[in-house]
Amino acid sequence: MRTAAERTPSLSAVEMPTPEPVLAGPSADAPSVILQTLMLQTWLSPAFPVGAFAYSHGLEWAVEDGTVHDLASLVAWLDGVVRHGAGRSDMILLAHAWRAVDAGDAAGLASVAELAAALQPTRERRLESVAQGEAFLKAVRQTWPLAGVESLADGLAAARLPAAYPVAVGAISAAHALALPATISATLTAFVANLSSAAVRLVPLGQTDGQRAVATLMPVVITVAAEAEGATLDDLGGASLRADIASARHETQYTRLFRS
Repeated sequence: MRTAAERTPSLSAVEMPTPEPVLAGPSADAPSVILQTLMLQTWLSPAFPVGAFAYSHGLEWAVEDGTVHDLASLVAWLDGVVRHGAGRSDMILLAHAWRAVDAGDAAGLASVAELAAALQPTRERRLESVAQGEAFLKAVRQTWPLAGVESLADGLAAARLPAAYPVAVGAISAAHALALPATISATLTAFVANLSSAAVRLVPLGQTDGQRAVATLMPVVITVAAEAEGATLDDLGGASLRADIASARHETQYTRLFRS
């Protein structure tokens, strides 16, 4: 039997960690906590090629109509989106995609992927989620190759199902044996940070106020992440109607910097 030290990849190792194929069940060879953190930081970094910088999640319209115009209004807007909108719903979907892959449940993953694509309230929001999800899947396949990731990608392609962003992140994190709580928290934090960055450019806000918004919302992120981890698919739903309307209005907005 291998020792714990032998099972834990070294940060100086040349080869990337290679757990067992995901749809064959969970791996016993999970990356170390440090390596898991670095992987999530890399995948959810603004530099990772998913094009997150191109989407404002309807925020561009909210700035256009004056709803979001300063730090306080930005925090209020993001608080609603995280608690009652896509922030919460996407993390529930992420958790179920993670568990489906961890359990080797290909049919369960397909069901979550289909639901994630169907739940998008507007054309642009569907583009935002699906385009980022497909880009995330492609980037990880090319830079962090793993048999389990190829297996789940082939399964979704065979079923002609798009990989919405939360589904892609959850499924691939499980394939690489990354912890679910850390994956949810990191993904939701990245979502808030990306929209805060959009507000810095749109309102405009200073960089410091953008970071203040992220810091202010950390307790909300922690709470929603914990709730989403234990939620069922029956708990999906939202009440961020202004954000959904803003996304629909953005489709016909005359001058736009963002795709959503």
